[in-house]
Amino acid sequence: MRRALELAESGRGFVSPNPMVGCVIVYQNQIIGEGFHEIYGGPHAEVNAINAVKNPELLSESTAYVSLEPCAHWGKTPPCANLLVEKGLKKVVIAALDSNPLVGGKGVEILRNAGIEVVTGVLEKEARWQNRRFFTQIEQKQPYVILKWAQSTDGFVARSDYSSKWISNARSRQLVHKWRAEEDAILVGKNTAKYDNPSLTVRDWTGKNPLRLVIDTNLELPENLNLFDQIVPTICYNTIKSEKTDNLEFVKLNPGFELKEILDDLNSRKIQSLIVEGGSFILNKFIKEGLWDEARVFTGPTDFKEGISAPTLNSSPTETLSIQEDILRIYYHV
Repeated sequence: MRRALELAESGRGFVSPNPMVGCVIVYQNQIIGEGFHEIYGGPHAEVNAINAVKNPELLSESTAYVSLEPCAHWGKTPPCANLLVEKGLKKVVIAALDSNPLVGGKGVEILRNAGIEVVTGVLEKEARWQNRRFFTQIEQKQPYVILKWAQSTDGFVARSDYSSKWISNARSRQLVHKWRAEEDAILVGKNTAKYDNPSLTVRDWTGKNPLRLVIDTNLELPENLNLFDQIVPTICYNTIKSEKTDNLEFVKLNPGFELKEILDDLNSRKIQSLIVEGGSFILNKFIKEGLWDEARVFTGPTDFKEGISAPTLNSSPTETLSIQEDILRIYYHV
């Protein structure tokens, strides 16, 4: 099962809104096939693992280890539970059950009704943690929210004139691009869009660009910003209008809206994960409203003396890492 989880990880950033899944097929204590869900719309892990078995006759005496309950419904591909039955697997070991109402125990039911021995809950905690974005979106009806910022040693995210380049080093910034490729959407507020003019794309890593989001309540941002270049799908949340053109959508929110309204809209779009990259006002708003799951905070080796204060978290970091001269602290909101 640890190998199945390892395989599943290879799908990170490519399979959303599906979960990451790995599958290992074992015959007489030897792995004879393995696979993972590689890309959304493509074959699932079980299909790839079965196709990797050179001698299909061995399947009837084999055990499949799957990191998530095999699907029981037609989606982009046929049900994997039916495939395992068709191939006559002797036993199926599952890490975590699927919370999706379309699956939710139905996959296990199909297998057991066919006389296949089924074991569940093997490394369940690890499997749910790996797919915490998927489970958050399915069970809580909102995306998994990751806050990210860089701050100076003395606790500022920018100088008083909003300038901040660069607090973190090149290696840390490359890591941020890796994170962007792994998540579904990325959000900034008006001031960050205005003063930093970010592109919010993946440039120093290989992977897909996230959906870009900006909050501009009164539509005050200039149209020539990088966020409005229509190269990458972008949503501008505001209280003035709803409008849609190529790769640029304006979504009208209620006056005095709360962030939950944005998260509800993202949930309706099956967005599993969201990185919030600033600025300080928006980050503090997510913290104040308790709408965050994880925070990744870089501290660079520089002092600003004064400026715009970094957000504060009333918790201790779970992990502390050194990225050259930067310190990266990771927090989880329990």
